[in-house]
Amino acid sequence: MQKITEAIVKRTICKRKAQSHKGTYGRVMTIGGNRQFGGAIILSTSAAVYAGSGLVTCVTDPINFASLHARLPEAMVVSNQDATSIKQLLPTMDVVVIGPGLGENYQALKLLELTFSTIQKQQTLIIDGSAISLIASHHLTLPNAHLIFTPHQMEWQRLSGLPIKAQTPSNNRQAQEKLAGTVIVKSHRTEVYLATSKDNWRNTAGTAAMATGGMGDTLTGIIAGFVAQFNDSDQAILAAVYTHSKIADYLAKKQYVVLPSQIITHLPEYMAKMAQSEND
Repeated sequence: MQKITEAIVKRTICKRKAQSHKGTYGRVMTIGGNRQFGGAIILSTSAAVYAGSGLVTCVTDPINFASLHARLPEAMVVSNQDATSIKQLLPTMDVVVIGPGLGENYQALKLLELTFSTIQKQQTLIIDGSAISLIASHHLTLPNAHLIFTPHQMEWQRLSGLPIKAQTPSNNRQAQEKLAGTVIVKSHRTEVYLATSKDNWRNTAGTAAMATGGMGDTLTGIIAGFVAQFNDSDQAILAAVYTHSKIADYLAKKQYVVLPSQIITHLPEYMAKMAQSEND
């Protein structure tokens, strides 16, 4: 497998042009966060904002509005029960994330189906967490869009039918080809199977200090932010995976556990360092 290294990040993150505005850096929508798991969508939304997305809208249960605004006043919010607004706004986005804290009940299923029926072929849809489980359990037909799946190994087992022990690069690649989307299998050394290439990639960064709730939700937001603003989507995906883990490696030098919210806070500084490094 090819190695995901910091060199990819340096090639991907570039200095911002003086003549630019928030629309230049992409529009992202995050969908999830039911009444029990609001933290998941707050982390995903925060990561998208801190990763540089120009405009970020969060579709979530209204119970999460106050918490999201208190933590992240930069994000806009829409009720997950407001189908009309979702249908109007979703097609205007560059990247859509669905799954963090979504849940697996009837309402979650309807929201996922609404997203699938509304997404446009030119858009990128990142499918995570319970959205993956819903696809597997209900045998949903996937939409025509640029799809990115971000399962951990058990979710990948549900979606691909591959037991964890059988999740070899060759088996994973065959399963990915059936989905016709990029697959990011999260593990100790996360693997990426791009939809546009036969190359298989393995992350070289990462630490056991990352083994805590919300880490995958944070990754979805970073991927969304990178894909929304950088030209090469494949390189953006690889760079996002590495950035997420590399910041954790740095923090783990002095911490037993690394919190997802800490990675989010360090994103702008790390990205500035990578942009400066590439241009020097």
